[in-house]
Amino acid sequence: MENRFPYSFNEKRYHTFNYYLKSTYGKKVAKVVLDGGFTCPNRDGKKGYGGCIYCSNKGSGDANVAISSSIMEQYELNKSVMARKWPDSLYLPYFQSFSNTYGPLDKIKGMLKPFLELDEVAEIAIATRCDCLSNECISYLDQISHQKTIWLEIGLQTSNDKTGDYINRGHSFNEFKEILEKLAKTHIKVCVHILNGLPHESYDDMIKTIKDINHLPFAGIKIHMLHILKDTRLHDIYQEEPFDLLTRDEYINLVVEQLRYLRPEVIIQRLTGDPLADELVAPDWVRNKTTILNDIDKLMRKHDYCQGDLYEE
Repeated sequence: MENRFPYSFNEKRYHTFNYYLKSTYGKKVAKVVLDGGFTCPNRDGKKGYGGCIYCSNKGSGDANVAISSSIMEQYELNKSVMARKWPDSLYLPYFQSFSNTYGPLDKIKGMLKPFLELDEVAEIAIATRCDCLSNECISYLDQISHQKTIWLEIGLQTSNDKTGDYINRGHSFNEFKEILEKLAKTHIKVCVHILNGLPHESYDDMIKTIKDINHLPFAGIKIHMLHILKDTRLHDIYQEEPFDLLTRDEYINLVVEQLRYLRPEVIIQRLTGDPLADELVAPDWVRNKTTILNDIDKLMRKHDYCQGDLYEE
């Protein structure tokens, strides 16, 4: 393994977000989940109603968030939870729910401005969609990226437009590629979200998504397993016409293969999700994230795999 994979940290065979943050800042950087009070064009009628079929009325966020009328009050409440675990850490405010660049620029500025002068804030992450990034918004985010590193987390889920239509995504893979090319001309970092186990997608479809995005300009990726939540359109579909979900072993083997195809410098921010226990319908095995991550590590060590060992330039 020596000299073969430059990002090895805590015996990981892939480029972890923890490694990136610790090597950049020299200490733990804790993520503080926030709700910016935005909605989504796929909910308010601009693109559609109800959102993507798997999305709950809380948006795509998994974690419990203390909501307050003030962003800074919300930040302090949620930061205090992180501080008990990591008292000497820096922080990464993460605007997770819905599309946090979908709205007037003044609202976006108001959301971000309090964090730009805080020494304890290392970086800022903003979840959004590729069709919610106006030129003026991109220009502003590029401007403030000289003060703090800005991550845009953009949900793609799959490169297959047929699946994209089925899940009511509301935009094409080409639109996604076009916005990544535009963002590549800025200092903004992009994290792509993909979702394994979508209805009717094959193993090859999910590997193809990695191959299709591999040569696009993005710095990080989050890989999630589809989980069915209560009170979503996907839950209705699953009740009416149950479809096969990936088993735990299938998911672990798939993620390892996806990591092997992924170019080695891409930062891995997630390899599975954290559904709220009282909202989860299926699959039950996603409840234990730690053991899933451990078994991904074990499989990669067992076969001497590492991120990018199947990557072709």
